[in-house]
Amino acid sequence: MIHYDLIAPVGEILQRNVRLYPEKMAFEDSMRSVSYPQLDAETGALASRLVAGGLRKGQAVAVFLPNSVSWVVACLAVVRAGGVCVPVSIESTQAELEYRITDAACTMVVALPEKRSMAEAVLSQLDRPVFVIEADPASGLFEMEPPHSSAFEDDLDVDRPAYIVYTSGTTGQPKGVLLSTRSMLWVTAACWAPIAGMNENDVVLNTLPLYHSYALNIAVLSIIATGASEYIMEKFSTRQATELLRSGRFTFMPGVPTVFHYFLSACQTSGEKLLSSVRLCVSAGAILPGTLNNDFEEFFGVALLDGYGITETSTMVTMNWPGRCRVSGSCGLPLPGLTVRLIDPKTGLDVPVGREGELICKGPNLMQGYHNKPLETQKAVVDGWYRTGDLAKSDANGFLTITGRLKELIIRGGQNIAPAEVEETILLNHAIIDCAVIGMPHAMLGEVPVACVVLKDGEAFDEAALLTHCKARLSAYKVPDRIYIVDEIPRTGSGKILRVKLRDSLPAA
Repeated sequence: MIHYDLIAPVGEILQRNVRLYPEKMAFEDSMRSVSYPQLDAETGALASRLVAGGLRKGQAVAVFLPNSVSWVVACLAVVRAGGVCVPVSIESTQAELEYRITDAACTMVVALPEKRSMAEAVLSQLDRPVFVIEADPASGLFEMEPPHSSAFEDDLDVDRPAYIVYTSGTTGQPKGVLLSTRSMLWVTAACWAPIAGMNENDVVLNTLPLYHSYALNIAVLSIIATGASEYIMEKFSTRQATELLRSGRFTFMPGVPTVFHYFLSACQTSGEKLLSSVRLCVSAGAILPGTLNNDFEEFFGVALLDGYGITETSTMVTMNWPGRCRVSGSCGLPLPGLTVRLIDPKTGLDVPVGREGELICKGPNLMQGYHNKPLETQKAVVDGWYRTGDLAKSDANGFLTITGRLKELIIRGGQNIAPAEVEETILLNHAIIDCAVIGMPHAMLGEVPVACVVLKDGEAFDEAALLTHCKARLSAYKVPDRIYIVDEIPRTGSGKILRVKLRDSLPAA
């Protein structure tokens, strides 16, 4: 069941692919593509230059690039050289970049020429030398001092920390999660290959930001491990995805729920069913409403498999399998080889089937800890079990449904409200394309739920009708007190709602 042969050092995987797929395209973006032999050569050349520039085993390198072939080359080269790859969003502010470079103790930064001034402004604040490597995504060239290369040996240790991936930071400062090549590729071996069936015949359309663990796993490491090919979108747009899918070349599309929501809405409007060549879509990063899942599959005739994952478990914890044995709204079953429990957060005891509890898990894909945060690590991992902070229910067959987060629960007069339940109810309204429910302070009740909704283009909105709809499907205490129309719901790159940011943007009651 678990494809252990896919777990190997990055250099070994690339050299194997050179032998097996000497003519095959590995990665492509809007500017260039690389075959597997080119990918092996480019990552090897950059790894040599990193070593010549002074990179030592275990030192961190920030990859501060947009989604591109060059992003993949930089990431894999760092790992081959024995360094630790630190992905940083290209949209990061100077303060966000500084936090990650400082926290991870990066010795080098790979950046675009136009981002050099920002990087150097950050580096000038540090009391240690950090080198900037300029990357040109159009040519694939990396400029650095010294310009010459040095012999390097491929790092073969799949158990050392190879990536520091920062959490979304939806609450407090982001934490750097230490992940190994083994833990990341274990997810490939236990999930994407056996369950989703990813293989050398797949051509993947990647809509995800590569700096997130979900994309790093499924759209970078799993591609090379299975020998698949991939087109990397710099940033998801419905229009570009539509144009690309018209080619009929893609077989596999990962995304977050908002991607599938916007894509379905656009295709329903145009009447185009653009997924004729796609055999499978997969969703993770945030809760996928059961209604969206059903509507998507009914319209396109293509399976959309939902899964649940977190950075601290090298992404996936559960996954739905292809076929008819699925539960609408469920994120599926635990991965083979991974143990999951639902516990009462106060007592630590397992809850009965059908009762909501905190999801905890244990397995080979668990993080090695939070970088430089031993106390945070001790709180999160207790006796080998990772406390996710996510709430879930299980049915008699073991299918899990995520119901919310402990820290996101809205407590109205002592009654717990899971925002996800209210959001899924609101999304049944045909005029609404996206929504988020948050708690707002209330003098008598402590807090009350309010809903922020994004309307489809050209749709009229009837607030009274929406409230009537909610009252018919939800207990009275769960019905939103107010509804705000907003232009967009702020989300992380992995699709999680930034509720604090949304709350701060609303007018005072």
